[in-house]
Amino acid sequence: MQSFELALKIKQDSFSKENQREQWYPIITIKMDGEIRLRVLLVEDEIRLAEALEQILKKQGYIVDVANDGAVGQDMAETGIYGVIILDRNLPSVEGVEVLKHLRKKHISTPIILLTAKDTVSNRIEGLDAGADDYLIKPFSKDELLARVRALSRRSENLQTSDTLCVASLNLDIRSQEVLIGREKTKLTVTEAQLLELLMRNQGQVLTKEQILDRIWGFDKEVEIKNVELYIFYLRKKIDFEKSGVSINTIRGVGYSLKEIQP
Repeated sequence: MQSFELALKIKQDSFSKENQREQWYPIITIKMDGEIRLRVLLVEDEIRLAEALEQILKKQGYIVDVANDGAVGQDMAETGIYGVIILDRNLPSVEGVEVLKHLRKKHISTPIILLTAKDTVSNRIEGLDAGADDYLIKPFSKDELLARVRALSRRSENLQTSDTLCVASLNLDIRSQEVLIGREKTKLTVTEAQLLELLMRNQGQVLTKEQILDRIWGFDKEVEIKNVELYIFYLRKKIDFEKSGVSINTIRGVGYSLKEIQP
C-alpha cells in the first residue's frame, strides 16, 4: 500500500471512530422491482450446501451474500447491513460460536440462526447463551429453515417502524420514495431514496464512503466509491436543501454528514 493511501486509511479510521455514536442505523432492506427485500448473510464452509441454500433463499426474494469461513463472515456481519444471519458452527479460521460472541460484544443485534451437526443439549445451550436467536440442527428441511428466517426477519423489519423520516423541513416517505419540502414533492430513484434514508437516520454522524458503499450496495464487487460521490451529486441536484434547512456536508477525504443548517 502506498504511503498516501495508508495515511488516508488511518485518517478515515481515526475520524470514523471519533465520530461514531453508539446507535447506528443501517439499511437492512432494499427495494427492488417494487418489493422490499431483506438482506441475508449466509456463513457456511460446505460449498455445495452454501450454494444450495443461497439459491433457495434467493428464490424466496432475499438478497443473499455468502462467506465460506468465519473470519470473512465476521467482517461482513460487522457492517450491520443484514436483516438475518445464518451462521454455521463448524467454520475454518474462526469457529461459529466465537463469531457469534464477537458480534454480540460489538453490539451487532442482527438475528442469528446457528447451524450445527452437534445435537447435544449442552451444545445448544452454549450457542443460545452466546447470543444465537435460533438453532437449527443438520440435516434440516428447507421449509423449516425458511420458516425460521421469516420469523426472524419480522423482528428485523420491526426495527424500522416508521415510513416517514423528518429532519428540519425535509421529509422522506420511504415507501413512495418521495421527498416533501413544504408543498413541493420530489420523486427519487430507489438508490437515491436509500442513500438519503441512510443519511437521515444517521443525522449529524459522519459516514465514510466505504460505510455508505457497504450499506447501500452491499458487497457488489462491480460498484466503486465513485458511485457514492455520483449519488450524493444527484441528491444535491434534485433536492432544494437550502429550503429544507438541511445540508449534506462533505468531509474531505472521509465521507459525508447530513446536518440541520443553523440559522
